Amino acid sequence: MQYKKKGKEKMKNVLITGAAGFIGANFAEYFVNKHPDYNVVVVDKLTYAGNLDNLKKVQDKITFIQADICDFEKMKEIFSKYDINGVIHFAAESHVDNSIKNPFIFTQTNVIGTHTLLETAKQIWGEGSPNKFVHISTDEVYGSLKEEGYFTEKSPIKPSSPYSSSKASSDLIALAYKETYKMNVNVTNCSNNYGPYQHNEKLIPHMIKLALKNEKLPVYGEGLNIRDWLYVEDHCEAIDIVFHKGVAGERYNIGGHNEKRNIEIVKLILQRLGKSEDLIEHVTDRKGHDYRYAIDPTKISKELGWLPKTKFEDGIAKTIDWYLENPEWLK
Repeated sequence: MQYKKKGKEKMKNVLITGAAGFIGANFAEYFVNKHPDYNVVVVDKLTYAGNLDNLKKVQDKITFIQADICDFEKMKEIFSKYDINGVIHFAAESHVDNSIKNPFIFTQTNVIGTHTLLETAKQIWGEGSPNKFVHISTDEVYGSLKEEGYFTEKSPIKPSSPYSSSKASSDLIALAYKETYKMNVNVTNCSNNYGPYQHNEKLIPHMIKLALKNEKLPVYGEGLNIRDWLYVEDHCEAIDIVFHKGVAGERYNIGGHNEKRNIEIVKLILQRLGKSEDLIEHVTDRKGHDYRYAIDPTKISKELGWLPKTKFEDGIAKTIDWYLENPEWLK
């Protein structure tokens, strides 16, 4: 994983944080293959959710550094050494249940870590720099929807969990750096992602793992909560477009137009694996469990020309098959 220097021209040197995690790893693979003219530096702390094996396919095309985004001096060192002139920021604690049990870690990583990166960029690049900083966030910052309506970029920020509150805070800090320091910042808010490399604490790989072991599949409440599902490769394409074409200071919602109840997802997994629905076990609902998330991607579609390409039926089939072919990710 060697950093490249080419000639005397100004190189495009992008920092991708959290790329040993699920979405970040998929994005790193997508980005280096689509943009071979970039030098890509990856920073990841390698917590339990980070896995270097996620980057095996691109390990010779990136520079990997194990570091904590909250370490201000280390971030300044990296920005200076590698002449970073673009940031795509995925690094975050992201599991709601963990945020309920230990919320302080989420404040530290998601809020302080994001702020540290923004301040580093401001100090190294200078105020008013055209260099791009894309902050990756979640639709959960908007709270919960009832049966009707969709989240738009103008929806009120109304988070329900320590996780979503920490992401909402980091969103606002990022956008404040645009207003205060005229930085070229974008925030993206995505719906639930699924696909290869996802940690098995998340719904889809977790249920696949339990079903393959013929263990009970715990479903919160009646499983009627609704999520909008986005295939991770579609998400990667959207982020790439925002990085290259997004208007400074704008927030872009990225959704899949694939609303499913949790119980539907679980039953679909069991069906594809040839397992009985008797494995389903309804358990006490999560604290502050949002009922429904649904994204309206009209803005990114009209302004930047992006729409999701993957139908859920195709994406979930590819995802289940990937885990069957790569069972080590379920360990």
